[in-house]
Amino acid sequence: MIRKKVYIALSADSIHHAHINLIKKGLEYGEITIGLLTDKAIASRKRIPLLSFSERKLILNNIKGVSKVIPQNEWDYSINILKLKPDFMIHGDDWTKGPELNLRSRAIKALKKINGKLIEIPYTKGVSSTALAELQTKLGITSDLRIKSLKRSLSSKPLSVFIETHSPISAIIAEKTKIKTKSGFKQYDGFWSSSLTDSTKLGMPDNEVLNLSERLENISKIFEVTTKPLIMDIDTGGQLEHLKINAKSIERSGVSAVIMEDKTGLKKNSLFGTSVKQTQEKIKKFCEKIETIKSNQVSEDFMVIARIESLILKKGMSDALKRAKSYVSNGADGIMIHSKEKKPREVFEFSKRFKKLFKNVPLICVPTSYNSVKEIDLIKNNFNLVIYANHLFRASYPAMLDTAKKILKFGRTKEIDKNLISIKEILELIPGTK
Repeated sequence: MIRKKVYIALSADSIHHAHINLIKKGLEYGEITIGLLTDKAIASRKRIPLLSFSERKLILNNIKGVSKVIPQNEWDYSINILKLKPDFMIHGDDWTKGPELNLRSRAIKALKKINGKLIEIPYTKGVSSTALAELQTKLGITSDLRIKSLKRSLSSKPLSVFIETHSPISAIIAEKTKIKTKSGFKQYDGFWSSSLTDSTKLGMPDNEVLNLSERLENISKIFEVTTKPLIMDIDTGGQLEHLKINAKSIERSGVSAVIMEDKTGLKKNSLFGTSVKQTQEKIKKFCEKIETIKSNQVSEDFMVIARIESLILKKGMSDALKRAKSYVSNGADGIMIHSKEKKPREVFEFSKRFKKLFKNVPLICVPTSYNSVKEIDLIKNNFNLVIYANHLFRASYPAMLDTAKKILKFGRTKEIDKNLISIKEILELIPGTK
């Protein structure tokens, strides 16, 4: 007797009793094929899953009652329905309203074409994806999983979005902040550890005065309360003799990537441009720095991103591209092109020419100066990752200054209460406080 075909679509980042209920129900109707959402599909609507597609597939293949696991490359179920032609599709009834209603309609339409039937079972009580995500954050994440998550984000999303975090509380804000969109939710994919904000926060100049241990201590505290990947700004990388040791310490901490700029001497902020003396490192010497990090890394997922300052220092497009070729050829996992122009024209020109040479090498930008550029335009121009490099810190300063002035002005705090987080929210912000 030929058994009926049953289709169930899952993300399955964490297997729970609701998934088991779906599978048990499916077995009543026939042989089960799981359409497992790929990392790319999940990342289009929410954060990338904790476990990779292959890891999630392995788990599902070992669940009793599952006959086959196939990839579902889109949230649109109809594609796999028309391909597989199941007799039944099993789904919870939680998609009868809200953002998945259109997906439900498309699935029903596809099932009608093949004379299939949709079986909806009551939503399993006690299951909350939000609660599971918060539990994940509470439990933490291993260093190797955190390191891996950057490459997974780059391979799963058209544009990964990172934001500066200078403290654990700013990292909590970046981790939890999300907005609702037509297709799901948008949130930050990871954090940027900026030497500018780290030094300014401590009242020190941005000239590599902070030692590595101070910065890693701060990153360690950020990692205690978050789960997303972090890219670290290491300025020029320092002395070659020290870089080998320092890079190992950075990787061991759980940092996913470093960005190293091709300048030499006492570091000056790039946005000064040519108004202060800045010297670009010789190509050969900078390549030695890249090779030093790459030859001593432990994880294959740890990345070295070379930051090119040619456009900042008015060395021209040819110099920038020449450097990019050399840096990639000598092991750089990605390229960051920097500019202080108010328009993105020159970085777009660079991206066009760079991607003709290195289609699959990640390209990163930091649009602090050309801040009118939209993310959709970065995607169109082949950028893979954008970093908002100092904005949480910069937002905090005027807020604190305004508060300090108004307390002096009014001689009390009543007038500023509306602009402050409430005491209740403060007490409930960090688990364990209440």
